[in-house]
Amino acid sequence: MTIKTVGMMSSYPNLDQRQDWMWQQTPHPFGIWGNMQIHCTHPKPDFLLMYNYTSFPKQPQKQPWWVNNQKAEKSYHQAIETIKTKLRGVPKERVIYLLREPPLTEIVEANKRFYREAEAYCGYISGPDDFAPQPDYMPAIWYVANSFRDLNDLPSPPKTRVCSWITSGIDRTANHRQRLDFLRLLRNHELDFDLYGRDLPDWANGKGQIGNKWYAIAPYYYNLAIENYADNSWYVSEKLWDALLAWCLPIYYGGPAADKLLPPGSFLRLPSLDEKGLAYIREVTATPDAWYEAKEAIAEARQIILHKLNLLEWLSNYTKNHT
Repeated sequence: MTIKTVGMMSSYPNLDQRQDWMWQQTPHPFGIWGNMQIHCTHPKPDFLLMYNYTSFPKQPQKQPWWVNNQKAEKSYHQAIETIKTKLRGVPKERVIYLLREPPLTEIVEANKRFYREAEAYCGYISGPDDFAPQPDYMPAIWYVANSFRDLNDLPSPPKTRVCSWITSGIDRTANHRQRLDFLRLLRNHELDFDLYGRDLPDWANGKGQIGNKWYAIAPYYYNLAIENYADNSWYVSEKLWDALLAWCLPIYYGGPAADKLLPPGSFLRLPSLDEKGLAYIREVTATPDAWYEAKEAIAEARQIILHKLNLLEWLSNYTKNHT
């Protein structure tokens, strides 16, 4: 079997410079999964993944005839050459574009623009929204940094605490602010849960930022997995995968995509981000009974995430069908 290499470029800081990006999502060395290998910086890959790439050249706006626009034109053409260099000679039909941003009101027009701009370079363009050229769920990545073999083979770790939530203090959009308002509601009503994350306000009483999410999820029976976006049938993020892979029962707020991808009973639906939601969390987390009832469904969901929803499985199938 010939192994196809998949290179990568991304607008996430330093991500496309990491040789081992995604290597933890396979039991095999050096990022091999099936018929392909993720090898981000390979000089001449067979395929190339544009992963949440948003740094497309901005074409200069037309200026009056008396304005010297040579500097802007030169900068634009240099940006095009930079992208071509990053594409490493991979033909357009083998370049894959996956956008991971939710279609929030504040950024939806930018997302549409990224899809249009990707058409000049990519043969396949997809994202978790109805206006993407190929609407689809985002293939699963996760931020519990344990080895694939450990996640696949080991039983549930001991559960010693009730509930955790990993989030941030970001407030750029209305959805972010709604989430922060819900956090304030939980704190004001002294709900028993541990909070982790970056840039949290002082009043949130957070326990700090986490490098490996496993340590802030695995010791808990329940995890609050609250998406930034819940209004279409495509968007579901690593918030749900991380909780399940750490053997938590997620109390999930998000769209219907999760119901289509995971078995019934593997997560609980948070009804709303208000006092009704608060009451639901308080009732569920009063005992570990719901976790014990869901344990078999959690185990099944974990296998689906690891083996079917895995980004590397998605890339392996794609490269197999586009050789």
